[in-house]
Amino acid sequence: MMIGAGVDETGRLVRDQAGFLLQRDLGGSFRLVLLRVPVDHVEKRVRVQGYYAGDGIVEVEGVAAA
Repeated sequence: MMIGAGVDETGRLVRDQAGFLLQRDLGGSFRLVLLRVPVDHVEKRVRVQGYYAGDGIVEVEGVAAA
């Protein structure tokens, strides 16, 4: 995936010591950079939209229940 590419993925939102991860439905995971903490969605299936920042990191614009 190229840096700056749009991301629109579904998966499970997981919290760890470093922050939040999206365990992708397609396999693998993304580390998420979030402006707001989506505590209502932790450990649930979500849709994440944002931009790929490189090194498996997504700058998130929105998180919603999937």
